[in-house]
Amino acid sequence: MLGAFAQAFRTPDLRNKLLFTLLIMGLFRLGSFIPTPGVSTPNVQECIAQQGQTSLLDLVNMFSGGALLQLSVFALGIMPYITASIIVQLLRVVIPRFDDLHKEGQAGQAKLTQYTRYLTIFLGVLQSSTMISLAASGRLFPGCAVPIIPNNSPWTFGLMVLVMTAGTGVIMWLGELITERGIGNGMSLLIFTSITATLPAQLYQVGRGSGWSKVFWIVLLILAITMAVVFIEQAQRRIPVQYAKRMVGRRLMGGSTTYIPLKINMSGVIPVIFSTSILALGPMIANFGQPTDSWVVWIQRNFHATSWPYMILNGLLILFFAFFYTSITFNPDEVANNMKRYGGFIPGKRAGRPTAEFLRYVINRITTAGAIYLVIVALLPSMAMIPLQLQAGQMPFGGTTLLIIVGVGLQTVKEINSQLQRHHYEGFLQ
Repeated sequence: MLGAFAQAFRTPDLRNKLLFTLLIMGLFRLGSFIPTPGVSTPNVQECIAQQGQTSLLDLVNMFSGGALLQLSVFALGIMPYITASIIVQLLRVVIPRFDDLHKEGQAGQAKLTQYTRYLTIFLGVLQSSTMISLAASGRLFPGCAVPIIPNNSPWTFGLMVLVMTAGTGVIMWLGELITERGIGNGMSLLIFTSITATLPAQLYQVGRGSGWSKVFWIVLLILAITMAVVFIEQAQRRIPVQYAKRMVGRRLMGGSTTYIPLKINMSGVIPVIFSTSILALGPMIANFGQPTDSWVVWIQRNFHATSWPYMILNGLLILFFAFFYTSITFNPDEVANNMKRYGGFIPGKRAGRPTAEFLRYVINRITTAGAIYLVIVALLPSMAMIPLQLQAGQMPFGGTTLLIIVGVGLQTVKEINSQLQRHHYEGFLQ
């Protein structure tokens, strides 16, 4: 991997793209430290020092690179865009118009992207209003005596919502710039930047507060999970497909042999994000109740990373969403019909319905293994907190974190290698 980066920097075109990508990532991190107008930065830092991270906002704060709890310009991070993209993709099942746009090619994808942008801005307004309301009422950091927003007027509230929503739009624009002029997927790289930016500081805090021996075991666990994620994410089940020879005009076409690559984890990190987001609703609802209520006490006692009810419910939700999302993204009937239309068939299987049933059988078995893998990766950091005697919020990484880091890293390296290969072919032909 390091050799690929070194060779890329020796290629002028790729070097410019890499430097442009690094510049945009630097601007993204810079915006995470610019406070929103109306926020008292010293008071925010004091509240963070008193209470630390809250389990309610761990996921969103991770995707914002720690900017959420500081209420900066980029406080919402990339989460509104991620949520909007997932919603638009799920609406393909409910709204036939969205599915038709998906099948129209580049023009339809451009229309879906436009809908995603509109929904991102709407979610940005909704999420920023919620966060500012929590901060103004003192529920963002319960027990903190100093006010985060000293001047809690409607004008200040509207200005903060406008600035945070505009920050979400700027992040979306920066991600699209990386995709068009840089290397890799822009949104994924911005998420990668947010997560990795806070990891060294969190490791340092664990070492200073709990001992450097725990840091050693945490780093060892990170390396072990990373190797397992790389192995599983690269694994494929290849189903052979043969195409019969046929006459097209005066030419003989077909007769080739290829395969359908089916990844073990076809759903990616989406089931883990869905599960964590749903489980975060419990503490969010409890945050608006009275601290002495029995149901609030039960949620606060059981809805944290090291509790067994939380881990069991998290694992069940990950299993459900892994099958649900795979069934949306991969349609065996559509694949079988496309193969039949172009004269393709799986050896030993008849074209049409028998092929679709075989693909459905294979994808169910693969998804079972992939869902179990996701559950293990997602719950292993939480289970490791028990023998390491770490509190909720002290573990510097989670299953979602490593899945995103390794996935984005692998995809970026593949993109660089493909660019290098293209340059190599051009030089050879010239």
